[in-house]
Amino acid sequence: MTSRYRIAWFNCFSGISGDMTLGSLVDAGADVDDIVKLLRQIPIGNWSLECEQVTRNGLGATRAVVNTHDDGVVRTFMHIVGLLEEARLPERVRTRAIAAFSALAEAEGRIHRRPPTQVHFHEVGGHDAIIDIVGSAIALELLEVDVVSSSAVTNGTGIVRTSHGLLPNPAPAVVALLAGIPTVGRDLNVELTTPTGAAILKAWGSQFGPIPEMTIEAFGFGAGARELEDTPNCTQVVVGTADGIAGGGAPTGQSLVVLEANLDDATGETLAHAVVQLLEAGALDAWLQPVIMKRGRPAHVLSALCDPALATGLAGVMATQTGTLGVRWSNVQRLSYHREHGTVEVEGLPVRVKVGPGRVKAEHADAARVARITGLSLIEVAARAEAGFRNASSDPDGDLNPPPPGA
Repeated sequence: MTSRYRIAWFNCFSGISGDMTLGSLVDAGADVDDIVKLLRQIPIGNWSLECEQVTRNGLGATRAVVNTHDDGVVRTFMHIVGLLEEARLPERVRTRAIAAFSALAEAEGRIHRRPPTQVHFHEVGGHDAIIDIVGSAIALELLEVDVVSSSAVTNGTGIVRTSHGLLPNPAPAVVALLAGIPTVGRDLNVELTTPTGAAILKAWGSQFGPIPEMTIEAFGFGAGARELEDTPNCTQVVVGTADGIAGGGAPTGQSLVVLEANLDDATGETLAHAVVQLLEAGALDAWLQPVIMKRGRPAHVLSALCDPALATGLAGVMATQTGTLGVRWSNVQRLSYHREHGTVEVEGLPVRVKVGPGRVKAEHADAARVARITGLSLIEVAARAEAGFRNASSDPDGDLNPPPPGA
């Protein structure tokens, strides 16, 4: 049994920017009217999006142009999160867009020595950057892309002009965002990769290198604003499908946030309660680690893994439940492998099982319930459930209750 997933590979031979990303996805088949319809849900006005057919060094491409009378507001990360939450966008669109702005906030925070939540966006907080990032997230959803990957990212050299004045090229924010991503330089005094483009790859990309194995279904080129003599000023996207192994599937890249606080004055009851409250408030996981702090004090690190959109709220839960005066915030990438669920019977009682890469595991709560009722050991119940799933999966007439499509 295999599962199929869709992948978009960005070929950044001339770098990448927000408008080039959006243009390439439109060129690959994402409908502009559908993109604009969803973008109109964001509570900002005085903008329009036009997609022009152009050529760059003889190569046909689409240029995405945002025309705007910007309101001049210098937005913070949390301001933008509020706009996107109010827009009620599809979940994956919202998550991807917030993850890109979160990556920008962390990079700018590191450069300017400020907490990410207090970073003020200048160029990347304007209407055009919001439209480019959210529009690209919408385009990926319209193309049903599950996994984003990229080639090595090309950068220019020299000096670039920004709201902070003249800065080296690539800009410090681009360098920070591309940490851990393969890059290559060209001796061109042009900003080939912008902070917006770098943030898109940082937040959405889960694989970097040559074009991955896939069946190609579409491709497109997104044009930059200017012509370059030595290279087509474009970003290419290639969209296709790939097969995953049953229970394994494609590793789906997720941009998440880890929240942490060091606690040396909290009781065991307080710590346990905080973990429960974080999970109930939406954390994907929460845990405790024992540590030794300054002056030899035994303490614990309370950590929570969450969606970037929930980070601020969960930081508040952590502070309220523990009394901590500070919460650390860092962006991480998680590869989440495809999993399925099924139900088998042990002694006539249902036991749910989870199927992951090369493994079948009985749900503990179900196995424990059956063990209590039947008098069998927990180990025996789990072993029978897992074996029953494997047998039913290999037998077309087996009594496995399969998961519904898309589960």
